[in-house]
Amino acid sequence: MLKRIAAIAVGLGAAGGIGFFAYAWYPAIAPVARPAPSSFSPDAVKRGALVAAGGYCAECHTRTDNGGGPVMAGDYKMETPFGDIFSSNLTPDPETGIGNWSEAAFKRAMNLGIARDGSQLYPAFPFDHFTKVNDQDVSDLYAYLMSQPAVHQEPRKNTVPFPINIRITGQGFWKLLFFKPGRYQNDPKHDAEWNRGAYLAIGDAHCGACHTPRNLLGAEKSGSEYDGAVIDGWIAPPLNEHNPTPVVWTEEELFQYLRFGVAPLHGSAAGPMSPVPHSFLSQLPESDVRAIAHYYADVDHAATRSSGDAAAVTRAMQMSGRNLTGPQTQDADARLYQAACGACHYNSGPAPVSGRPELALNNALWLDEPNNLYQVMLHGIGAKEGQDGIAMPSFYAGLTDHDMARIAAYLRRTRTTLSPWTDLEKKAAQARATLKTPPINASH
Repeated sequence: MLKRIAAIAVGLGAAGGIGFFAYAWYPAIAPVARPAPSSFSPDAVKRGALVAAGGYCAECHTRTDNGGGPVMAGDYKMETPFGDIFSSNLTPDPETGIGNWSEAAFKRAMNLGIARDGSQLYPAFPFDHFTKVNDQDVSDLYAYLMSQPAVHQEPRKNTVPFPINIRITGQGFWKLLFFKPGRYQNDPKHDAEWNRGAYLAIGDAHCGACHTPRNLLGAEKSGSEYDGAVIDGWIAPPLNEHNPTPVVWTEEELFQYLRFGVAPLHGSAAGPMSPVPHSFLSQLPESDVRAIAHYYADVDHAATRSSGDAAAVTRAMQMSGRNLTGPQTQDADARLYQAACGACHYNSGPAPVSGRPELALNNALWLDEPNNLYQVMLHGIGAKEGQDGIAMPSFYAGLTDHDMARIAAYLRRTRTTLSPWTDLEKKAAQARATLKTPPINASH
């Protein structure tokens, strides 16, 4: 009897193993000669350029360390809990890029996360979002990439350890648990603009890849869509009703932010988000950016949550108006804030002045941790990063960790109704440690 049970268990295990390898194994697709750029229509290449911009391809496929590298030639370093992963070369170089990939091989990579040679791709490449992109857009993207200059650059080797680096098992198992392939399907409950925005946001723009927290296996947490996540030491804030700012992200605020990099009531794009409006979404038709804003305004239920916005703005202006006058000037932390920050963040009117972000309305003060406030203090914001032509210097050299902690504590207690942050000086040191080199615009 025991032998029979053991035999059945072995048989089931073998059948399961065979079934899993049948699921995870893919054949190689034969290499092709690099297609001539003239074989693609100019319209297809132009449309593909928009798909590449909407998906921020150059952001993750261009090396930024070691002196930088050619656009789209890969070798961008992604530090993950599972080791360092270096992005692939997307130029049409036949040896180190995708020059010998057929369109069918490229589509398989986008749709299923499978390389031309049949190997499983790591989900650092967000194929779980790109699987939503329709065939025409993928074909146009292929035309665009194959029409770019070929660059011979071999990406560095990944440092993912055994056994995760055994892709057929590690990534195959990951996909079995978390990956649902398939193109985006319009939701009949919503209008065409909403569906266009959802298609772009969920698929090509893969917003959830940064704004949704991850589980222990690196997949986006089910049931926590758009709840916010930590990315490169910054917090990508929630894009839903859990966003804590006192003024709701309305459709118009979202559009201004995504199109121009600054929202009148929420401030400027900074850090990893800064290139999104300035380098990428600015290339898209305005109608597409408005569609994304329309979709996210529905996600965060802006229409039903914005009734208190006017009162919140009034309170923020009153708090800002006390920055430079009144009894708070006897507070040593207030005086430090006034000396370092007050001149540029003071607002006295009924609404914030363009170019003077009102901190009482900003995500940075209302998030659970001071990451973004510290990162902006340390990095600053360049003239091309936030609002055009307006810059904030880095205080990397001008403020100590203790100074930063004092300013953070002061702003949290005077600009919000939330409980104090803890371990502020320790967290300031941790934020400083994330900077590999001091910013070139650091103040002294």
